Amino acid sequence: MDEPSPVRVLVVVASRHGGTAEIAVAVADGLRSALPAADVTVRPAAEVDDVVDVDAVIVGSAVYFGHWLEEAREFLLRCAVPLWELPVWMFSSGPLGIPPRPPEVFLDVDEIRRLSRAREHRLFPGRLDPDLLDLPERAMVMALRAPAGDFRDLAAARAWGASIGTQLRGLPAAAEASAP
Repeated sequence: MDEPSPVRVLVVVASRHGGTAEIAVAVADGLRSALPAADVTVRPAAEVDDVVDVDAVIVGSAVYFGHWLEEAREFLLRCAVPLWELPVWMFSSGPLGIPPRPPEVFLDVDEIRRLSRAREHRLFPGRLDPDLLDLPERAMVMALRAPAGDFRDLAAARAWGASIGTQLRGLPAAAEASAP
């Protein structure tokens, strides 16, 4: 009898300075903890051409001035139709401070969620390290008086990933893998 194939999950992320990519890794770690047989891959959005041979997709982006990064939006446009056939989750990384400053109005998240037919969108606090910013970014941060620091809650990202893993147990490949 053939071994059942594991559930294949692609975590697609757009991260300008690495903070959102670390959230994506935490989400993937949580998913693996809840669904150990899953094949979970984290990839930058700019490197993903299609979603062939995956059973679910989690896509996340840093949010700058109310918008997802261009490479995340382009990924969603490139793969919109195939994503309709898959379970999709989204996350954004953006608000800063303790308590988090309210994020800017998310100008495109509702549209992106409709485009991808995502089951859920989760917002995680972000990180702002002025040393990683270029001159125009520093000027904007100073103008907005954005607080510097690491406000990410990686434990919350892992917990969210684990909840997705629990939901994915119902997929045929996962059910086969857990059968005696």
